[in-house]
Amino acid sequence: MATLIAQADAFIVPGATGFTGNPAAVCLLDGPRDESWMQGFAAEMNLSETAFLSERDDGYDLRWFTPTVEVDLCGHATLAAAHVLWERGLLRSDVAARFHTRSGLLVATRDRESIEMDFPGVLAEPAGAPPGLHSALSDVVPAHIAKNRFDYLVELESEDAVRKLAPDLRTLANVDARGVIVTAPSASQDFDFVSRFFAPASGIDEDPVTGSAHCCLGLWWQARLGRDEFVAFQASKRGGVVHVRVNGDRVVLGGLAKTVFCAELSV
Repeated sequence: MATLIAQADAFIVPGATGFTGNPAAVCLLDGPRDESWMQGFAAEMNLSETAFLSERDDGYDLRWFTPTVEVDLCGHATLAAAHVLWERGLLRSDVAARFHTRSGLLVATRDRESIEMDFPGVLAEPAGAPPGLHSALSDVVPAHIAKNRFDYLVELESEDAVRKLAPDLRTLANVDARGVIVTAPSASQDFDFVSRFFAPASGIDEDPVTGSAHCCLGLWWQARLGRDEFVAFQASKRGGVVHVRVNGDRVVLGGLAKTVFCAELSV
């Protein structure tokens, strides 16, 4: 089998015209490739994430790379990978996609067009602002600041404040974390909360839709809203919709994906 490469938009906005969600490259490897090749290819694709799949007896090994680093957890590229496997007929629609990753076993299931993924919850604890955060956020005053094992989380007072935020990305790149999640309650009846995600230190100025951030946001808003299920909107330029269900220390992420192209690699 030749090395397949596909690009799919994950967590797309249902019914939207044009391109929404977060584009991810999915590379189904036909043999061993070393880390330097995967990192170089991810830089070549120049998307926020490239997913590399290697088949094994009970599923697939899955690794995620930004254009500059390998990451421990990525939601939208996992959604894209599962979507491509089912769409290309590499998995039957009634068979779960099992991914062995640096964050443990991740399982995705399909219900018609929607895909659900069972992810580990990522708890954020209250924290002080790290050096440079306030100035990077243009001195916007947060309602709360917290930190999880990957990112800082900044809650603002309103959706409008989240949408209008224009951070200093050069300063933000010096914050000691994978990235910064900014969130607020939604002003719309269609959604429960909104967010944006900035990760210039990881080679991504602003991520269009960030599944792994919702592993934290689900727990965060569960504590504030007293509920276990949410519909979330990531208010990037492209925009994306994430269905979130908290199940103990796990978070189930759901959404839609669409393939943009498929090809075979010649390198």
